[in-house]
Amino acid sequence: MKAIGKMTIGELAAFVNTHLRTKGIDCVLTGGACVSIYTENKFTSYDIDFIENVTSKRVDIINALNDIGFIEENRYFKHPDTQYFIEFPTGPLAVGSESIKEIHTLTFQTGKLKLLSPTDSIKDRLAAYYHWNDQQCLEQAVMISKDHNIDIKEIERWSKVENKLEEFKSIKGKLLK
Repeated sequence: MKAIGKMTIGELAAFVNTHLRTKGIDCVLTGGACVSIYTENKFTSYDIDFIENVTSKRVDIINALNDIGFIEENRYFKHPDTQYFIEFPTGPLAVGSESIKEIHTLTFQTGKLKLLSPTDSIKDRLAAYYHWNDQQCLEQAVMISKDHNIDIKEIERWSKVENKLEEFKSIKGKLLK
């Protein structure tokens, strides 16, 4: 198997995700790491955020990650051979006010990775844009939309639920190829 220090963010996330599942810890990748994967690193994130589907004991997560060389420092898990670090933000798995309904799975040589779909990754980025006017997150959403088939009607429906329909209408053209 490839050394941890030589793994891409997707390979490392898949390796960790697969290892955690063998320990009974079920989680899904979210955030900037999804953007990195979906844009083939046109956007670079070093933060691998996993949200647990079922809450595990912190000690179980610590022990599982220690098994593969990750050590907890504050709330992050770091490995001496990689610049990527792992975090477990508080759940539930959601974008804005809605739970995630569809989990995407990608297969790497290092394992299987459960992550947000491209459409939900865009919603995740748009949540930051809508609520904090985060322009970088809007750019990330647009980057994902350029390389993937997305459900624009779902993003519009979700934007309406978030009371951000007017904001969506103003950026919809950027999300269309």
